[in-house]
Amino acid sequence: MAITKGLSAPTARLLLEGDVEGRYPGRNDGEEGYRLTMALAAGASQPGREWMPADFYRALLYSPTPGGEWARRLMRRKGAEFAEGKLAWMLTKARNFVRQEAPIVCRQSAWEAVERVRRAVERSVWRSRDGGEADVKNLSVRLELCERGGGLDHELSVRRQAELMGCALRTAVKSNRRLRASGWLELERSGARTEEGSKWRLLLPGKGEQDSAAVTHPPAAGSAGGAGPRVSVVHTDTRALVRLAGHDAFHRYGHGTNGARLLTLLEAGEGKTAVELREATGLHRTTVGRRLKALVADGLVEELEGLFYLAPSLTGPAGVLPDATVLEGAAQERGTAGAGARRKARHSRERLNYRRWRAERRARRMDVALRLVPVGAVDVETGEITDPGWEGWDVSDPYRPVPRPAWAA
Repeated sequence: MAITKGLSAPTARLLLEGDVEGRYPGRNDGEEGYRLTMALAAGASQPGREWMPADFYRALLYSPTPGGEWARRLMRRKGAEFAEGKLAWMLTKARNFVRQEAPIVCRQSAWEAVERVRRAVERSVWRSRDGGEADVKNLSVRLELCERGGGLDHELSVRRQAELMGCALRTAVKSNRRLRASGWLELERSGARTEEGSKWRLLLPGKGEQDSAAVTHPPAAGSAGGAGPRVSVVHTDTRALVRLAGHDAFHRYGHGTNGARLLTLLEAGEGKTAVELREATGLHRTTVGRRLKALVADGLVEELEGLFYLAPSLTGPAGVLPDATVLEGAAQERGTAGAGARRKARHSRERLNYRRWRAERRARRMDVALRLVPVGAVDVETGEITDPGWEGWDVSDPYRPVPRPAWAA
């Protein structure tokens, strides 16, 4: 049997090459080796391709694979029996963990996993005072990226995230921190001090809560655990929200994310009352009233006998369809026009300055590490050696000085 039989391509490379990408860092070599071995155990425990313990021993203990270096060190220190028992325990632990999650075996199952998270996000109550206005926009942007990529893992830099969300960089950072603390988001690899985005993974807080409000937010009224009379279930159209939230008209000083959420719930042919919109969003009644008043004033919403309708200019075949001219007019009215363009230009300058700084820093490090002939040892104008210590040397290359031959003295 091939030593990598049944392993995915990334897991096989991890076994045969080791952690060359630094995906499993630790405080010391022992912790790094343990994490790498647990990753290999998870890769060897996938449904339908599970390894037997003997296969795991053979690949890590009795084959000179870079991925098994930690296991072989353990065997040399404590014996083969102890090492085999430790690997068997790790394999069992990984197998139990893998069985908790529904296996992703094709692109369709990956989309289903993304859809489960989307359904949980759309049925959760997001309170503005707790930062929910930015958090729901953050998750909506990430869900679009995951749906395109075909999985819950995605790569996204914080500046690109702020541009997609239509918010400040600090707002995006705070939102990421809240979502990580509440269990919606996991940081797999940080992109800090690099020119790459961070590696993220979307999670579903509270397994088994897929069809109800998320455990990090109060349940919707009328649903299981909610108080009060049975009313419309809280719902946010995350796909439509992404199309609107990044526009200047929905800047925090404009109509905001809550204004965009209200637009996604309205239709041109069927009106809704302010009470129905409040129940469908979970927002406070004053917030809904203030946002609706501003939307009506800018022509994005029409009011008739206490019912609110989506403006015909924003009506599409399936819900709200952004119209550039109408939204640009609303941004002009609110004084937020051009905010997104200025943000992108600022981020472009920051990226350029960061790349320039890295290049200069790299050059300084090379200069300090490799230059043997100090600056000033040679006269720049005449080329004569001014430092007596370098007499008799060819210093035309300050990084590789060589002694002059006797005939050249």
